[in-house]
Amino acid sequence: MHITQLNRECLLHLFSFLDKDSRKNLARTCPQLQDVFEDPALWPLLHFRSLTELKKDNFLLSPALKSLSICWHSSRVQVCSIEDWLKSAFQRSICSRHESLVNDFLLQVCDRCPNLASVTLSGCGHVTDDCLARLLRCCPRLRVLCLENCARVTNRTLAAVAAHGRALQTLHVDFCRNVSAAGLRRLRAACPRLALRAEHSAAMIPDQPPRGPLAPGLALRKRLLR
Repeated sequence: MHITQLNRECLLHLFSFLDKDSRKNLARTCPQLQDVFEDPALWPLLHFRSLTELKKDNFLLSPALKSLSICWHSSRVQVCSIEDWLKSAFQRSICSRHESLVNDFLLQVCDRCPNLASVTLSGCGHVTDDCLARLLRCCPRLRVLCLENCARVTNRTLAAVAAHGRALQTLHVDFCRNVSAAGLRRLRAACPRLALRAEHSAAMIPDQPPRGPLAPGLALRKRLLR
């Protein structure tokens, strides 16, 4: 029996056991399998382990997407997490290659995936408050938002949760250094039923760009980071 003789339900079940690359490779073999690959029912869950995966064409964004995770664990995450004003020219060059990838991808998600229920972003040092606020507005069914080591996330994201996260039940902002204790208190007061976790975030040193010449200690820190 040839694989193309299977009915649609069986083919979808078979595809569900394959990773994104394997699904794409199998879809290339014939139009019938390409049609299965493009079925939104195959894509309720997407997980990415690096930012380069976001640029591939081996997945589908659709209203069927319910769960999304982007977990980037790389030495480059440490570079992205350095305050912009402390980065060397070489470090800025590294970041420039991928700093817009997550934001651009999430904007596509906002346009195509209104039924999203869960989002996890880990090590996404360039994701912005504005992007997350739009995600909350465009995905009204979002129930879980987990942010870890997202250096540009600030109290503005917490305010957006209070304003737009009507369905949100769980929020994690772990190791997000620009989230303050005051911001967390305001969110708890505004959303007392929200399951809020913020491991180490309020205890970390926030970004504080110098207003004048670098103090000797900060100048030394910048040299050491190069």
